[in-house]
Amino acid sequence: SGEFHQRATTEASQATLASVSPVFAVMKLDKEGNATFFEKKKTELYQELGLQARDLRFQHLMSIATRNNRIIMRMEFLKAVITPEFLLVLDYRNLNLEHWLFNELTSQLAGEGQLVTYSLPFEFRAIEAILQYWISKLQGRLNTLQPQILETLEALVDPKLLSVDRSKLHILLQNGKSLSELETDLKVFKETILEILDEEELIEELCLSKWTDPQVFEESTSGIDHAEEMELLLENYYRQAEDLANEARELRVLIDDSESIIFINLDSHRNVMMRLNLQLTMGTFSLSLFGLIGVAFGMNLESSLEEDPRIFWLVTGIMFLGSGLIWRRLLSFLGRHLEPPLPPHVPAVLKKSQPAAGRVELKNNLKAETFGLSRSTLTNQ
Repeated sequence: SGEFHQRATTEASQATLASVSPVFAVMKLDKEGNATFFEKKKTELYQELGLQARDLRFQHLMSIATRNNRIIMRMEFLKAVITPEFLLVLDYRNLNLEHWLFNELTSQLAGEGQLVTYSLPFEFRAIEAILQYWISKLQGRLNTLQPQILETLEALVDPKLLSVDRSKLHILLQNGKSLSELETDLKVFKETILEILDEEELIEELCLSKWTDPQVFEESTSGIDHAEEMELLLENYYRQAEDLANEARELRVLIDDSESIIFINLDSHRNVMMRLNLQLTMGTFSLSLFGLIGVAFGMNLESSLEEDPRIFWLVTGIMFLGSGLIWRRLLSFLGRHLEPPLPPHVPAVLKKSQPAAGRVELKNNLKAETFGLSRSTLTNQ
């Protein structure tokens, strides 16, 4: 009775787990490019492939791993399992992904594409097709961002603009975020491939047919080394990703340099406005200073000066003339203290074209002349 109850409980728990197990929409492609579609639960799928449940745990990350003579590729939303006989694409129901699957991948696996691994086993073609798709996707993102960033920067760096267009800055901010995401994806892609290139055992494990097909194993040991071919294949796409990363890095440097230029232009215009404001303030101060004379004469005080008709013009002239003279003096003071200092004068005798001995002799002569001038100056004083 106890054994029957335990068996019933186990079957019920298994039935419960099977009912909540996710269902994959699977696209299966063979060596001839023939595609079949079906849906299968995760538990059934990993048991048929001889894998474990964690092998089909596809998070939104990037990795290439091998287990039980199977290659498991995670390219963010692209999830694939490669065997020596077929390729499984899981959860393929994506508009962009379906376009690539039906229009390109089937022909590439059938030998009608532009892959360089048609003379090698099937897993080479499958890996190259997926890596090529991912690199082309990253290249397309860079080709979309590059002209937008260059056009925005060209509009922002114009020195004739007294202010910055906020809409252009918003566009540049969005493009900068997209460029950062692209740089992150390229970095993860490079690190994923580099982890395999640094481990010779991992490269050997990627050559599935080498360990299952005796003919392929004999060819690999006597003629074409499949491990070397796999290493060259991965290095090729690592180099392409590195080139894309360099282009993205150049765009990032260009954005940083353009931001510096924009700040310099804004500072220059701000300095002009501050200088103008300072000049107007000094003019107002000068006029107000001599305006006190008019204030004094405008008071209700009796004197003999208001009876002379020439006093008005005399006082007015003194006010404007004094205000103008003080304003000019303030402007000259401002010019002396705000203009950058001149570079120090370098004597012509100290040029590099002269020989070393001549330079030493001239330097000693200059010291002697300077010492003589100082002594004569002290004597005169």
